Amino acid sequence: MREHGGNLDLAQQRFGGRAEDWIDLSTGINRLPYPVGEVNSRAWSALPSRAEIDALHQAARQAYRTRAPVVAMGGAQAAIQLLPRLTSPGRARILAPTYNEYAGVLSAAGWDVQEVTELDALAGADLAIVVNPNNPDGRRHSPKDLLALLPRVGRLVIDESFADAVPQLSLAPEADRPELLVLRSFGKFYGLAGLRLGFAIGNAADVVKLTAMTGPWPVSGAAIAIGCRALRDDAWAEATSARLARDCVRLDTMVLSQGWRLVGGTPLFRLYQTPDALAAQERLARGQIWSRVFAQTPAWLRLGLPGSEAEWARLGEVLAR
Repeated sequence: MREHGGNLDLAQQRFGGRAEDWIDLSTGINRLPYPVGEVNSRAWSALPSRAEIDALHQAARQAYRTRAPVVAMGGAQAAIQLLPRLTSPGRARILAPTYNEYAGVLSAAGWDVQEVTELDALAGADLAIVVNPNNPDGRRHSPKDLLALLPRVGRLVIDESFADAVPQLSLAPEADRPELLVLRSFGKFYGLAGLRLGFAIGNAADVVKLTAMTGPWPVSGAAIAIGCRALRDDAWAEATSARLARDCVRLDTMVLSQGWRLVGGTPLFRLYQTPDALAAQERLARGQIWSRVFAQTPAWLRLGLPGSEAEWARLGEVLAR
C-alpha cells in the first residue's frame, strides 16, 4: 500500500492507545463532520433506485454549480482507479508533487507516466492530471490557466478533492467541455470519509463510459440519502467554509510559534517546514496526536485542522511541552 495519511493503526502500534484516544490530524478530513441525523431504514435494506441515484446526481450538480453530466462513485479514489480504462494507454503527465495514487494506478495499467513540476510541462500528454488545490502543498491554479491547457493535451483531469471551501477555483461549471474531467470528493469537506462517496463530472461521452464501469449500484443507499441532504445544505457549507478559514489562521499562529515555516495548504490541512519532521511527528504522537510526514521530503509535516475546542487545547498543550 502506498504512503497515505489516516494510518492510525501505525500510530497505535508505535505509541499505544486506542483509536478513540487519538486525534488524527494526518488527513485532510474535516473533524467537525456534517450532522447526519436519522437515515431511513430503507436506505439500508433496499437496493438504490435509479430515481434515487439521479437525485444524488442533481444534488451534486447544484452543490458544484454545474450542468454537466455527473456520476457518483465510492469516493474520488474509485474514479482514479477507472481513469486508465477511459482510453488506451499512452503518455500521462502529472503535476507533482501530489497525491501518489495517480502515478501508481496509471503505471500499473501500462501508461508511460512522467511527473512534472510546471503546468506548461503537461502540454503534449495524452492524459494530464492536476490536483487543484494541490495535496500536500496547497498549490493553486486559476480556472483560466487550466482551460488554456485543455487544447494542448489529450484529456485533462482536474482533481478538486479539496476545492469545496474555495469554489472559485472549480472547473466543475465548465466540465461538459470535450476531454475535461473533474473529480470531487464528498468525504473530506463533509467529514464523512467512511461513507465512501465522490463524483466524476465531465462530458457525456466520458460519463457514459464511467457509468458503465461502475455498474448499476455504484454507491450505497445510505450514501445517497446522506449525500443528498448534505449537498443541498448551503447554509452548513457556507458556515463551515468560514470556520475553516478562521481555523487555518488559528493553526498557523499556534504552530509557527514553534519556529516551523508554512509551506502551504488548503482550508482542510496545512503543510509546514520543520527542522526534523519525524522528530516533530513523534513529539506530537507522545500526546496522541497523529500527523503526516513524507519520506521524500524529510522536513515536511502536514497537519489537519483540529475540530472541537478540546482538540485545540490538547494540541496547544503538546506543542507547549
